[in-house]
Formats: sequence, structure tokens, C-alpha cells
Amino acid sequence: MAHLPSRRRLALAVPVVLSLTAAVGFLPTAATAAPVTASTTLTADAGTLAYVVNTKVDHRTIESVKKAIATAGGTLVASYDKIGVLVVHSANPDFGAQIRAVRGVQSAGATRTAPLTAAGTTDEGAAQVLSKAEAAKVEKASDAAGQSEPLEADQWDLRAIGADQAAEINPGSKKVTVAVIDTGVDDTHPDLAPNFSASQSANCVGGVADTSEGAWRPYTADDYHGTHVAGEIAAARNGIGVAGVAPGVKVAGIKVSDPKDGLFYPENVVCAFVFAADHGVEITNNSYYVDPWLYNCMDDPDQKAIVDAVNRAQLYAQKRGTLNVASAGNSNHDLDSDALVDSSSPDDSTPVTRTVDPHECFDVPTQLPGVVTVSATGVTGAKSYYSTYGLGAVDVAAPGGDKYKIPATPSANGRILSTLPNNTYGFLQGTSMASPHVAGVAALLKSKYPFASPAQLQALLKAQADNPGCPTEPYDGNGDGVVDATCVGSKRVNGFYGFGIVNALRAVK
Repeated sequence: MAHLPSRRRLALAVPVVLSLTAAVGFLPTAATAAPVTASTTLTADAGTLAYVVNTKVDHRTIESVKKAIATAGGTLVASYDKIGVLVVHSANPDFGAQIRAVRGVQSAGATRTAPLTAAGTTDEGAAQVLSKAEAAKVEKASDAAGQSEPLEADQWDLRAIGADQAAEINPGSKKVTVAVIDTGVDDTHPDLAPNFSASQSANCVGGVADTSEGAWRPYTADDYHGTHVAGEIAAARNGIGVAGVAPGVKVAGIKVSDPKDGLFYPENVVCAFVFAADHGVEITNNSYYVDPWLYNCMDDPDQKAIVDAVNRAQLYAQKRGTLNVASAGNSNHDLDSDALVDSSSPDDSTPVTRTVDPHECFDVPTQLPGVVTVSATGVTGAKSYYSTYGLGAVDVAAPGGDKYKIPATPSANGRILSTLPNNTYGFLQGTSMASPHVAGVAALLKSKYPFASPAQLQALLKAQADNPGCPTEPYDGNGDGVVDATCVGSKRVNGFYGFGIVNALRAVK
């Protein structure tokens, strides 16, 4: 998995310009937005780029634009007609400018800055695999504490939000599925196999869903991110390994990471949101940002097209009843500030340092309307040192781990323990780990209130959260004596925790 470190995202208070972008030409009325795919196998040439072309949604306009794409030297890869998003490959260096001039095209742009060849996630640091010797110590402690899972003694995060007690009341319904849009999920893991939904899983790399057996699995054991996330949500209480926040619900895997560079390109994510919606997924977890731009600025035609395409897809999912949950990022950025420095974009070629206004340049899918944005906390309940924050940006918070805050557990590890490929377990920290805790609590709420809409589920998440309020002392996340962040807001809602830290026990009660 090539691209782990610093990932971010924003949310809630959506600027007017983004709301307007979201609404343009977006009126899905049919039962599905599944793509019409190209019948020919594509071979990427040296100068070929991928594009998203966003059009009005009427059939006549889409067909006209498809003809214009061919005339401009483009090859249609997939056509999501119901949301007006076309995925195209072209070696024509002027393709973007030419297609934007076509009648009926509302935005169009390249989805990468480097040509196609024949990971953007939100965890902070590499996984720490739990050794057999360490596991034996944890198992002994778990048994002594009367915990049902052998490694549960190390899962301070479950106890922090009452998920262990919640499981005794309502572990979640098999009628609820959380799709992990990520690097793939190892469904052969014994802690995930009992709850895995293959019929709701796919590989969306390239913008077209591949549902063949095992297509959703990680490429290698190093692509562990999605499997770790899946375990946090729905690892079964089966006397093996660990437990998830909602151990009774189903979990699916939709792989979107590119096999060459591990990045999460827009066309892959568009495919994932539409696939999830069309296959009855109730909740998606998004612990990443859409590459190659950390922040997509609306005055750039390529970046604007990315925002438009992904937003159309995630809004389609919402309209079909899917709640989308996403991580806030690991840059310790204040997303309500006037300016942020982005030195990582574009991450598929040569990054250029730029200063952006997060109210005009958007993290995707984090800042999109209706998406639940999640910040991270450690064992003490304080904001994790790396977690991005911001009043009006963060909706809720959840345990994501913090290596500086050590719990009284057998391994004394402040990170989050969960499943890894090949029947292993390990620790990770990041807002990537916080988001699935919220997705799990949302799944418990959906189990209790099966007819709740995405907006109602988001309101329920906020209502049951516990808000510690802004810290009374200056915030020094890593203990180096330097103030790292400033919390703004009230006990009810603030920049560090949004409406508060989610509470699984309160959710099921």
C-alpha cells in the first residue's frame, strides 16, 4: 500500500458554491445508476490520461456528448447515465478544453496529472503486527476479565464507547451492511468471514465494477488498510481474535486503490458510491481522500470536475438511502481556518506547495454535503495529536488511537487493534480508525431504526454523542510543550469533537 501517511478531510457547513455544484443536473429517478461500459479492452498509451465528463442527465445530451468525446479523441470507459458522469481515456492533450466547450457538458477534467501506465488512506504510520507471544498474553488477560474474544483486553476503544456492553443488548442486524470503500477486504479472515457480504462487494478500480469472486480482496498483505477497517466495524463475536463495534451486521468490501501506486482516483470512487447504492448498502466507510489533490479548488477546471463527479455519485447514494461516513484526516489542520498549506498535491506526480482556503478548495469526499466527518480521539478521550479538526467541519468524534496516550491494557498500546490479511491482527492509528467506529455505531442505529434516512441517522449520531467540550488547558497533543491546536466552540458543538464522541451503548438503548 503505497500511500499511507497524512490524509485529511472536512465536512458539515457546506459552502453555497459546493451546494450549487451538487445540485446541478442531478435528478436520479431510475432504480440504478450502473454504468454502461465500453465493450473494448483499453490499452493505455504513454500519453493517455483519465477524465471525468459531467453532463446534463437527459438521454439526448448524454448521447451527443458521447459522440463529441469520440470526435475529440476520447475513448469511453464507463457511462453513469443517471448521474451524468462519463469516464473517458484520451491521449489528446487538448481533450479537456475541447470537451468543456461542448454543449451539455457542465464540467470536465483530468483525474490525474501523470499519464496512465500499462493510496490514499487516513492512517498514521505503519501497522504493528501482534506477535504470537503478545497475543498469548492478551488472551490470558481477556480470559481473566471474562471477555468473549481472546484479544478483547487490548480493545480499549470498544470500552471507551460502550460497544462491549452494547453488543449484549443489540449487536446489530444482518439486514444492515456497511461497505468499506478502501484497499480491499480479506473476507477469508475468520473474524470477518461470518459477516462478509460477497454479493455487495466489488473491485471498482478503473471506474467499472468487477464482481468476480475475490475481486474485492487486497492485492497483497501490505494492502491491509481495508481489512483493518472492516474488523473495527464488524469483526464477529465468535470466540476468535477481536470484536467489531457492530459484530452482528454485515460488512462488504469495495476496492478502489490503484494496483500501481495505491491511490484512490475519482473514477474508482464514483463507481464505488454508485455500486454501494445500487446493491442496497446502508452505510459506507471512507477512510481516505480522493487523489491526486488533497484539496480540490473550484477555480481549477480539472479539480472542479472531480468535486462534481464524486459529489454526484455520493448524493446518488444518499438519495438511495446510504449514509456516507468519512475520516477527517491526519494533518492536525483547522478546516475552518482562512488558509492551509498543501504540500502534497498532486500526489501522482510532482507535488507543488500551495496555500488554499478550505472554504473554497474541498477535500473529497470529506467536505461533500451530507457526509459524516469524523475526528479521532485517544484513550483519554482527548483529540488525537494528528487529527484534523474544525468548527463546522467535524460532525462527531471516535477512538482513532494516539501513541502518546497509553492505556492500561496488556499490550499498553494506544493504537487500535483489528484484523489484518492472512488471519493476523495488528495496531493502527489515524482518523482512518475513527471513521469505522462511527460507521459501526451508525449501523447499530440503523438496526434499531431500520427506516431512518441518511439525514436522520446523522442526526441520531449527533444526538447520542458525548461531548467533553473544549479542553480548559492549551492543547499540546504530543507533549513537546508547544500548543498544537486551538479548540473553538461550545460544550454542545466544537471544532475538536463536533457534536461529541459517539456512544454505542446509548445508541442501542
